[in-house]
Amino acid sequence: MAKVFNYILSGILRVLSKLSFKTLYVFSDIICFFAYYIIRYRRKVLRENLTNAFPEKNKNEIIILEKKFYRHLSDSFLEAVKVLDMDKSEIMKRMKFLNSELVDEHIKNGESIILCLGHYGNWEWIPSLYLWIKEDCFGGQLYRPLKNTFFDQFYLDIRQKWGTICIPKNDVLREIRNIKETKRPFLIGFMADQTPSKTNIHYWTQFLNQESAILIGPEKIASKGNYTLLYLDIKRVSRGYYTGEYKLITDKPKESAPFYITETYVRMMEETILRDPAFWLWTHKRWKHKKE
Repeated sequence: MAKVFNYILSGILRVLSKLSFKTLYVFSDIICFFAYYIIRYRRKVLRENLTNAFPEKNKNEIIILEKKFYRHLSDSFLEAVKVLDMDKSEIMKRMKFLNSELVDEHIKNGESIILCLGHYGNWEWIPSLYLWIKEDCFGGQLYRPLKNTFFDQFYLDIRQKWGTICIPKNDVLREIRNIKETKRPFLIGFMADQTPSKTNIHYWTQFLNQESAILIGPEKIASKGNYTLLYLDIKRVSRGYYTGEYKLITDKPKESAPFYITETYVRMMEETILRDPAFWLWTHKRWKHKKE
């Protein structure tokens, strides 16, 4: 029965991917209405997160932000589906990467890069960054395998379409060792705005007006291998159009003070979110751990 359902669902997604963006956004508006008013998808989590992050906003302002968020969430899901049918020219027109010469410079010098980013804008389009890199390198991104095998494969398909390789988060160190043996520099993306597991909390800081546990994996890996760290600052230009600008965190991680890299990333990520809060993923339980 599950195979039949997956077959039907796969067909529906394929049909949706063939639709124009204009038509897709009509469906997105319908999905947004049902998600917010009928299903009320994670509205309690969303309301709590927004209220705590923006105590200066009144209830009406929070509700306006909620609705804008749900509209973008619906858009980003259908934009991800659209990847199934998009070609290189279309994705490069809609997802542009600025200051990419910074990446090329380090790769040309044989320097590997740890790229820090977050769940902002449409992160399912970000793997297309490999299309903009002129120098030869291994392009990869960490991902957390999903329990649902159908959607796990769906997201692998769209994330790996443009040449980047998805690396299960528990395999990253082994994969880096394998890449180093090929003598090729690499660029690996880390979505570092997620919540660490309770046993993996090593750093706390203020983030979006709350005491927050922060992942330090990118800092640990970069410092150990002396890899350059970049931040990708995402902007939503308009509906269906984004830019990502590379910004240097440090190219000398071994000389950085403890947690300097992590704190710098947090401040950059916070600045991105505060510029237009609706486009960050507010429905995940970012603050489920409390500092003792």
